[in-house]
Amino acid sequence: MGTIFSDLLRSQGLLTLILVLPAFQTSAGQNPKEKPNILWIVSEDNCPYLGCYGDSFATTPNLDRLASKGFLYTHAYCNSPVCSPARNAIITGAYAASNGNEQMRSNYRKSETVHTYVEYLHEAGYYCTNNSKTDYNTSGIDPAKIWDESSTRAHYKNRPAGRPFFAVFNIMTSHESSIHHSIPTAQLRHDPAKVILPPYHPDTEEMRHDWAQYYDVVEDMDTRVGELLKELEESGEAENTIVFYYGDNGGVLARSKRYVYESGTHVPLIVSIPVQYKALYPVAGKGEKVGRLVSLLDLAPTLLSIIGIQVPEYMQGHAFLGKQKTSDPEYVFMTRGRMDERYDMSRAIRDKKYRYIRNYMPFRIYGQHLDYLFNAPSARSWETACKEGKCNAVQSVFWNTKPVEELYDMDNDPWEIHNLASDPAYGKTIARMQSALTGWMKDIKDAGLIPESDYGRYSGSKSMYDYMHADTCPLDDLINAANLATLGSSENIPDYIGYLGNRNSGIRYWGVTGLLIMKENARSAIPELKKAGSDKSSAVATLAAETLYGLGEKDAAIRIYSRILQDTLSFGMTDRNFALNSIDAVGDGSAAVIAVVQNLYNKRKAVLQGIARYNEYDALMSEWLLKKWGVLQQYAEAP
Repeated sequence: MGTIFSDLLRSQGLLTLILVLPAFQTSAGQNPKEKPNILWIVSEDNCPYLGCYGDSFATTPNLDRLASKGFLYTHAYCNSPVCSPARNAIITGAYAASNGNEQMRSNYRKSETVHTYVEYLHEAGYYCTNNSKTDYNTSGIDPAKIWDESSTRAHYKNRPAGRPFFAVFNIMTSHESSIHHSIPTAQLRHDPAKVILPPYHPDTEEMRHDWAQYYDVVEDMDTRVGELLKELEESGEAENTIVFYYGDNGGVLARSKRYVYESGTHVPLIVSIPVQYKALYPVAGKGEKVGRLVSLLDLAPTLLSIIGIQVPEYMQGHAFLGKQKTSDPEYVFMTRGRMDERYDMSRAIRDKKYRYIRNYMPFRIYGQHLDYLFNAPSARSWETACKEGKCNAVQSVFWNTKPVEELYDMDNDPWEIHNLASDPAYGKTIARMQSALTGWMKDIKDAGLIPESDYGRYSGSKSMYDYMHADTCPLDDLINAANLATLGSSENIPDYIGYLGNRNSGIRYWGVTGLLIMKENARSAIPELKKAGSDKSSAVATLAAETLYGLGEKDAAIRIYSRILQDTLSFGMTDRNFALNSIDAVGDGSAAVIAVVQNLYNKRKAVLQGIARYNEYDALMSEWLLKKWGVLQQYAEAP
């Protein structure tokens, strides 16, 4: 009996095991053609900027052809607008925020309750290959152990005779890095002058150039798709193979990738199904569009549904093909956590007409300086234009702090620039989506309610998924505290102060968050905030310092920041990085702060080499602050 069987027996009971067994037991004796081959073609960092989605500027003949012979999903969304947490959700079928793997470029454990879809496919007799990106954002998944092959040489042609295949080909061509180095304008195939800019982007030369260059790389990505489809035809397996094409997240110009807007989460999804598997068709005829709301979280349960394996209870997605296909969901959900060195927390919900966003760190601006993002000339030109007063009101929003709530009418405002959250006419819509979002956070047991710096304190030798599912986790109290902190008012200040005495650091964190949001109205809490500055949780102490700084208690705040940055026995990279983010937000550039940040940078700067630099968050943040203060040359490492 395989490991998945054993875990199912322990965690879900005998009934689930009995339901799963027949699919596994009969797989070895079936004709492989009875189980379809499945080919996934995955592109990096692109929204549906494709001809088949109605984009007349795009040059995508191969994907347009695939859509004409398959099924184009018009409302497909990733769950996290950046690759690592998005891929964590895809391979497990559980939200990265539920797994405790939401924070970008983190390596926290995976629960033993949660398995990858690859393991189920193996037990069903499939030969599974991945060419070649993994990026699963957890230490709990070893690609070498789950895939038959996972490398640039991996290919379904290498499978043993008689076995069906599942193969993933990842296309890096359209990745964000493709616009970090500008191609000479004369070499571009798409004319920058013909680019239709989103209204939130200023009309700079660099912005037009990056958009045009991006359309070029999307065309190159399409060419690679054509090569893979041709290769499938030549293999003789096309009539036995279901093909999925999708983008892993949106992107790539600033305010798309990493943000829970349409431009960061809306992805292309095309499924081509051979006629012998016509029973799987989602609608009557090939070439039709499918309006169902689909989440990339749905891919894992859909795979199992197609090949006849009972979808396990821990999978949080909905099968959209096969015998276990569910009714159309009313909503899809997205999350934003830490993006590289920058902290933020947002949750979003989308139905067919509206997108609602809750910002749990409204005291942070949208456009926090992020080292990797600002490699793009377009991002730097936007920042410069704003500083020079050349941006209008819509274009300036990105450089301001966020509202707690955002609501957009996607039918009439596709670029999401008219926030309707404060309009009384949309009160019922806001209330409905607030309720649905809160209910979803409870259902998935959202680990983002605990500050990342405290993950180790609560997960121990297990995972944040396990902690959030344990009876000892005060989930309802965490959600209520988070909602009250962000949606409350000055009347709730006694509640926030009360939270500071809670034994759970997550609830203390939401208490200090509420006080920070209240700004001057929180002056009565200064004694409690000074006590909170000694909290063992660096997140609680840091936000206490930030609140004190805003209330004029600057010396007390600086002492707290210095303690966190200098006490390497009590605090690690995540703690230091959170404190550095806060120092950036308050804008202090005093000699005392510069000295402690300079000391940290001197100790850590050696790690800032090559691509690895983007994983060294406290080093990146200390470098950025020293550039901001003029101690180091700004953009010295930029291309």
